[in-house]
Amino acid sequence: MRIATWNVNSIKMRLEPVLAWLKSSKPDVLLLQELKCETAAFPALEFTSAGYEAHALGQKAYNGVAIISRHKLENVAEHLPGDKDDAQARYLEATINGVRIASIYLPNGNPLNTDKYTYKLAWMKRLHAHAQKLLADEKPVALAGDYNVIPEADDVFNPKGWENDALYHPDTRAAYRDLIHLGYTEAFRALHPQKKHAYTFWDYQAGSWQRDNGLRIDHFLLSPEATDRLTNCFIDRTPRGQDKASDHTPVVIELRD
Repeated sequence: MRIATWNVNSIKMRLEPVLAWLKSSKPDVLLLQELKCETAAFPALEFTSAGYEAHALGQKAYNGVAIISRHKLENVAEHLPGDKDDAQARYLEATINGVRIASIYLPNGNPLNTDKYTYKLAWMKRLHAHAQKLLADEKPVALAGDYNVIPEADDVFNPKGWENDALYHPDTRAAYRDLIHLGYTEAFRALHPQKKHAYTFWDYQAGSWQRDNGLRIDHFLLSPEATDRLTNCFIDRTPRGQDKASDHTPVVIELRD
């Protein structure tokens, strides 16, 4: 089973590259983030025509997540539990071929010392509580997407320059570690513990892509049952180098049957 995650930074702008990547890479499941469109405006028909079922949770101009799958989506859950007043479209979850899979667009949180960072940490606390409940089922779980978290110094081109950023702040990194310490495995580092320059995001400014000044902020967290099936995890840099690319690039895992 091949599962991919990709922050597309506007599905309207990136529909053709996404469909082309689906055709060439043939994932069983593609998790999308930052759709930047309302649910009704999501181009589900185009994915259906490509042989995929699509379920989107959108929001006008901001956020938005989707699950694209060759297989049936079961028990779909929209929104992260824990705050009934949170209307931001950042979390979508479904069971596909026995694996509970979530598409996550975790808040950015910048600038620090504002409500945006308070919201980020509160959202991570809710994710922690929900992730713990998912583990109790003792079934394969994959929590994947744009976490807006730089876990370690090796995951950013200039660690010193990011010390006052919400993505690399000690409290952010601690909350992320707390997630993993529940019993999850971060798929990429499990298979590539020492790999450097393994980035998933390059800003559009200052020639970041050309200089390889990137960040690794898109992650797969796997339950023990999913980790037992993990055979591969890689970052596909090709889409980032194309015209009108998203500032993120896909991350892919493969699980054996």
